[in-house]
Amino acid sequence: GNKKRAEAILMDARRNFNPEEPKVMNGDILFADYMEKWLDIIKSSVAVPTFASYSTTVKKIVAPYFREKEVTLKNLTAKDIQEFYLSELERVSPSSVIHYHANIHKALKYAVKIDLIDVNPADKVERPKKDRYVGSFYDADEVNALFEAAKGSKLELPILFGAFYGLRRSEAIGLKWDAIDFDQNTIRHTVTSCDLDGKRVLVASDTTKTKSSMRTLPLVPFMRERLLALKEEQQENRRLCGRSYIKDYLEYVCVNEIGDLIKPHYVTESFPKLLKAKGMRQIRYHDLRHSCASLLLANGVPMKQIQEWLGHSDFSTTANIYAHLDYSSKLTSADAMLNGLGFAAN
Repeated sequence: GNKKRAEAILMDARRNFNPEEPKVMNGDILFADYMEKWLDIIKSSVAVPTFASYSTTVKKIVAPYFREKEVTLKNLTAKDIQEFYLSELERVSPSSVIHYHANIHKALKYAVKIDLIDVNPADKVERPKKDRYVGSFYDADEVNALFEAAKGSKLELPILFGAFYGLRRSEAIGLKWDAIDFDQNTIRHTVTSCDLDGKRVLVASDTTKTKSSMRTLPLVPFMRERLLALKEEQQENRRLCGRSYIKDYLEYVCVNEIGDLIKPHYVTESFPKLLKAKGMRQIRYHDLRHSCASLLLANGVPMKQIQEWLGHSDFSTTANIYAHLDYSSKLTSADAMLNGLGFAAN
């Protein structure tokens, strides 16, 4: 009897089983759904920061726009994509739209590869021209004044790391104590951070932007003294706060009085406020990295060494960003031309 009853229940379950229609991967899938599926496909093959960037773009910007249009993958045209770019350009910079284009183009290239569509409509779209951003730079006097202005504040270390070592924001606040070797007097820099699904994720050394981001820099005496003093301050804060001290970030250099990690947006938002309060010229936090490069250049450091100091994987990146600053080498070239042509002043 039990066996028959079990069979009857099973038969009934099979009859009533109505699985939710899966989003099948073919040309009829909504383009918005395809983009989200593409994220799952590439997740294991790209670095965490890259995936975090793709994920944010697709989920917050690309998919919501095209879902509203209800356009399918096979019916997506270059005109649809171009209209998306034009509407986005009303609210974001050309650089952002170029990022969206890179995501869409890569996803559609994969759709062609697995025969979901015959051609990539993004190939026919005009990418917006990138705004050439020429950063503002602080000279040596301004950098010294900034160091003075930031002393004792939560921004002091991110500013020191940005202006002296040219660290990016995520590198500065991701710096750990074990990257600082007080015996060898070096800083080995290998950590970065990104947003993934709304959570801040710190990314370990093997997934930094490039292998050249994993650079070793000299720990100069003034920085060494400041860091040793900070280490003592943090131990004292931990003693004073007792149980309420946050112990999650003990290995990080840039923490506040109660041990909480200084957040990226705090640096970005507080930096201009500090400059305003001290009556200093407004620049962005990232311009400290540029200021570092311009000071190196002004003091005769060759571009190749600046590339290594900043951790650019490609020499052309450094050269493109800082070529307009490299005035001294242009003067040297001009002198060489004058000498070569016999026009040199006697």
